[in-house]
Amino acid sequence: MHVGFVIYGGLDRTSGGFRYDRKLIEHLEARGDDVEVIALPWRSYPRSMADGLSPAVRRRLNRPFDVLLEDELCHPSLWRHNPHLDAPRRIVSLVHLLRSGARSSRLTPLYRAIEGRYLRTVDAAVATSSDTRDRTRSLADVPTLVATPAGREGGSAVLPEAVDRRAREGPLEVAFVGNLLPRKNLGTLLEGLARAAGRWRLTVVGSHDADPTYAASTVELATELGIDDRVAFAGEVDDATLEDVLERSHVLAVPASYEGFGMVYLEAMEYGVVPIASAVGGAGDIVADGRNGFLVDPDDPGRIAGLVETLDEDRGRLAALGRAALATADAHPGWAETMDAVRSFLLELVEPTPDASFGTDRRDGPRGEIR
Repeated sequence: MHVGFVIYGGLDRTSGGFRYDRKLIEHLEARGDDVEVIALPWRSYPRSMADGLSPAVRRRLNRPFDVLLEDELCHPSLWRHNPHLDAPRRIVSLVHLLRSGARSSRLTPLYRAIEGRYLRTVDAAVATSSDTRDRTRSLADVPTLVATPAGREGGSAVLPEAVDRRAREGPLEVAFVGNLLPRKNLGTLLEGLARAAGRWRLTVVGSHDADPTYAASTVELATELGIDDRVAFAGEVDDATLEDVLERSHVLAVPASYEGFGMVYLEAMEYGVVPIASAVGGAGDIVADGRNGFLVDPDDPGRIAGLVETLDEDRGRLAALGRAALATADAHPGWAETMDAVRSFLLELVEPTPDASFGTDRRDGPRGEIR
């Protein structure tokens, strides 16, 4: 296949969505496909919408690709162009996270309208969780494949015996891993920990550069809450340092306001680390509340406090949950399996079998269904 892959900026960003994109490109190229990355400028939402009127952008998109694969993040730049593209055989959206799915704001109706218009211009979509698939289908009746990410290790990184041993040791080590952005909701975690009795320590791993103002406010909040002596802000770290953090942690707590999937939860589970994950979004695909981790309302610091206290006091339960998390990671599909599914989906769109029917005009709504 000749694939055009539309992204914002470049592939060097550290977020889980960009790692997914890199993995997919590597997989397609390893299978002999020709992938051309089309990097659009990363601007504010209004300026990105202005790119939807750019003839230069349209010329970059309207090329004879078998599949024009678009990271849904780019939707404000694409929704006006897609209906006028006649050179690509198929247009497919890769949906990591819907902007309209985040915490409601005065702009949510606008985001929902623009995303809906955009998704009605594509032939199919790939979603990274069942929740994201359902949200996508609520906006547009489009054939959608669920292809969940794999973890960093592709299975367990430690032995169950190590999880048991760690559970008996020292204060409860809590980790937060993610760029310091409002959506990641570190403030709620800090408030919850400030209420928690017992022994705990928090290591915060993630870049402060994406939103320096918010990042500075969380550092100040730790001081205001009187817990700064128990919170270490590590900043952005290399892979080896992150592995060290996960190896010594008991709990990963990222109560995000919305996660499309939450790759970091699975990565932590590979180390037998118990996730306290957001109940809003796709984490429920891997986190079973009370069995291998917990799903929490991102606006409920009291629940976080209670869970931290319980896990610190009941180290036997902590160990059992850690072993269950490890087993979940072992059973989860690896990158090769996930990316094979995506490639098969794209191939079926390009050369559909007789029982799959797709229309030819993207402006006329649904194009059919892959069976």
